[in-house]
Amino acid sequence: MGSHARCGFVPRLIAAACFSAATVVAVAQVAQVAPSAASADDLLRNGIAAQQQGDLRSAIDDYRKALQLQPGLAEARANLGAALAAVGDFDGAIQEDTRALANAPDKNAVRMNLALAYYKKADWAHARDEFATVHAARPSDAAALMLLAYCSVKTGNAREALALLAPLERGNEDNPDFAFVHAYALLESGNAAEALPKMEKSAQTTNSIDAWVIAGQARLHRREFHEARADLEAAAKIAPDFPGLQTMLGQARDALGDSDAAMPAFEAALKQNPRDPMANLYLGTMRLKQRDLEGARPLLELALQLAPNMPQAQLQMAKLNSMTGKLPEAATALEALEKADPNWIDPHIELAAIYYKLHRPDDGQRERDIVQKLEANTQKQGPLQ
Repeated sequence: MGSHARCGFVPRLIAAACFSAATVVAVAQVAQVAPSAASADDLLRNGIAAQQQGDLRSAIDDYRKALQLQPGLAEARANLGAALAAVGDFDGAIQEDTRALANAPDKNAVRMNLALAYYKKADWAHARDEFATVHAARPSDAAALMLLAYCSVKTGNAREALALLAPLERGNEDNPDFAFVHAYALLESGNAAEALPKMEKSAQTTNSIDAWVIAGQARLHRREFHEARADLEAAAKIAPDFPGLQTMLGQARDALGDSDAAMPAFEAALKQNPRDPMANLYLGTMRLKQRDLEGARPLLELALQLAPNMPQAQLQMAKLNSMTGKLPEAATALEALEKADPNWIDPHIELAAIYYKLHRPDDGQRERDIVQKLEANTQKQGPLQ
């Protein structure tokens, strides 16, 4: 179920763990700086004070000046890495943390920051490797273990994540961070039935955008549209601009027949990302149903340009061409669709009408016969579960 991992979701536990370890090391170790490097010592102290006050730019400047005077000052380099990560310069943080490891008094603290920098960069494989090293050195560190498990899920090792988390299950029933990571691992290992209630409980406990979106996306994928809409509506109350959220919310609303509510969601999605293929497709389809052909065409054309192999975009474009008199173009597209998927009924329905318009009654009747056969098969199979 890798489709649920499209975003760099950040568990709530990161807020407490983020880039703090190296600063603690620096406070403990700064008194050990040699007297001959007093100016570097002063700059290091100034940097720590600025960092603790949230003035990260000044801290970065002080740490860099200290390192110019004393390149081997591990505390300054570790804290520089933490500060760079905190301002979003993850590549710079990774470089500094890697260099700091050579001389750091507490290598695990620096390695934790290095792992977090990789994590925030969404470099899951490297983050997993570093968290694994921290976990091996500090097996009782629950935060490092949960982050390791999360990165295992992100790298396609959900079952490994479940094995890592198993020793923590007893005693962490009410831990929202554990619940989030455990539910995510269950979901990605294919156990949605157990995972989704856990994920939604975690979302209710923490009001976490991450948990609501993961649950809503999974429900949407499973065609559980009422539940998907509820989860995604909850997410939208927290962060309506969360990437991809409005498109998923629009899909859930549309699937429930609420086009009046779906349309503004897709419009909001396109304001955020005009090149969202699904939002273009859905909004174009809605305008096509309203017979707003001029409004539908640019949306469907862009959807097809962005995702040329998306069958629904090809179908809707063929419908538009049929409605605007471009019958041969529409027929060609629909014939390709029915060849690719002979059991998809929609292209047959459209082709039947087009063949009659093109004065090809035999072909039109053939398509009608196919439609009747497919409908009969569908009735025998019963409703989708």
